[in-house]
Amino acid sequence: MAPVTKEAKKHITGGETDGGITSSYATNDGIKLKVPYSFMGSIYDEAEEKAVLAAMHQDTLTMGPKTAEFQKKFAALHNVKHALAVSNCTTGMHVATQLFNIKPGDEVIVTPNTFIATSLVILKEGAKPVYADIDPVTFNIDPKCIEKLVTPKTKAIYCVHYAGLMCDMDPIMEIARKHKLYVLEDCAHAPCAEYKGRRAGSVGDIGVFSFHSLKNITTCGEGGMITTNNDEFAKGAENLRCMNLDHWKPELTDFEFDGITLKKESKLDYWIPSHFDVKSWNGHWGNNYRMNEIQAAVGCVQCDKAEMLTNRRREIGLALNDGLKGIKGITPVYDPEGYRHVYHLYTICVEEKELGASRDEFMRVLYREEGIQTILHYQPSYHFSGVKAAYKYPRNLCPHAEAFFYKRETNLPMHPKLTDEDVKTMIQGIKNAAEKMRSRGK
Repeated sequence: MAPVTKEAKKHITGGETDGGITSSYATNDGIKLKVPYSFMGSIYDEAEEKAVLAAMHQDTLTMGPKTAEFQKKFAALHNVKHALAVSNCTTGMHVATQLFNIKPGDEVIVTPNTFIATSLVILKEGAKPVYADIDPVTFNIDPKCIEKLVTPKTKAIYCVHYAGLMCDMDPIMEIARKHKLYVLEDCAHAPCAEYKGRRAGSVGDIGVFSFHSLKNITTCGEGGMITTNNDEFAKGAENLRCMNLDHWKPELTDFEFDGITLKKESKLDYWIPSHFDVKSWNGHWGNNYRMNEIQAAVGCVQCDKAEMLTNRRREIGLALNDGLKGIKGITPVYDPEGYRHVYHLYTICVEEKELGASRDEFMRVLYREEGIQTILHYQPSYHFSGVKAAYKYPRNLCPHAEAFFYKRETNLPMHPKLTDEDVKTMIQGIKNAAEKMRSRGK
């Protein structure tokens, strides 16, 4: 197949970008949009600008005082003992996978309804992702499906708080304790989300967050955070996110190398024996997964805004829930008691039998005639060519997840900059599109 040219890429993405769907949803297809799907999930103003400029005048631009401050603020925001900044959510989950000592031949139970990164970190360590189906109402991993999949090879459960609604964590943790499994919370969608009074990233063994430009809290396009209450995991994360660097501790043991002998009782200069040591963590080698100071400075400001940003998303989400209620063939978001849904995504489901038209037919009318741009998340991970080739997963492996992606769901624009008028336009556009589909089906 011929490579995609720059001109073709411009047409596909709406600009010259190497990120494709990870950096733009623009199409430049001539459709006049009333409410486009935005690629910025937060709000920046003068506070972020000042923070960036101040950070640029520091002596250090990576893993410095702003990173320490960001980690402290984020840990307090999520009621956890430790928060460790990383370059993005994927690298944070890779560190967690190494901390769990996941190895070739191991199995990890995971949802198929997630960005490929959640499976990728398992595959990267040579283990097998084992997919549990989703609950058709919450779209999160179904605890009832998890326990059926546990085998002697199972080492962990990776759950994803889809769209900002936390998974039903109590039964998941009960299964994990029963079978001595680790639990990773993929919190990419869920900063400040709550489940029975507990915040995302505080329930499992490790939580990992994303600060990509689409997310509820963002740090200049990329960034991530590992959270844990486990002291040993925190030490390991510090080691693995920064190339296994450690400090020499000659005061604890004699040091001998190439004819040089230093006794532990010796008083040493700060550069002796050298600036750092390197040690593997439980047999695992890390990488450069550090966050820079400019991102961390922005993250500090975003933490200060987190409740405002979350409350605005919830206002928009609840207004959509109310406005879309009762439209035949359209299911709005489920927002149960005991949870704090933070509406990273707003996912509606099109019920084909009730509407009298398919999801794709509905999306075409909503987009082309009503000017509302929606997108799909997520194709079941085991349907990607590389994953399918690696483990030859059977057909119809997770029926609810497959029906969800291929037939039911689509996501409305959702970010805190939406106006009340935008919300009304979306509600009316969905009502109009649904009515058109019913009338055309007669």
